[in-house]
Amino acid sequence: MRRVRFGKGEQRKFLELVIGKLNSPSLRGILQFGFGVPYSTLKNYYNESRLLPEDFFRDLCGVAKVDFGELKFEFVDENWGQVRGGKVGKRKG
Repeated sequence: MRRVRFGKGEQRKFLELVIGKLNSPSLRGILQFGFGVPYSTLKNYYNESRLLPEDFFRDLCGVAKVDFGELKFEFVDENWGQVRGGKVGKRKG
């Protein structure tokens, strides 16, 4: 499963766009559309602590009728952060 990586601050803007298009009162209101995502995970996406999974991103775009062409993002492999962390954390021995 791939993840969606936005520029700094763009993931929050994307979620705010989805909230606006769905006429949802808040971030928690997105959950009424039947997404199986815990609210705490949704907050992590909103705070940009975690990258959005590709399937959840596509579901949000479908429900909110957001065009992919309007957005600046890239897909990264699921182990993207692990590879980077492994290279930084290697010990010289």
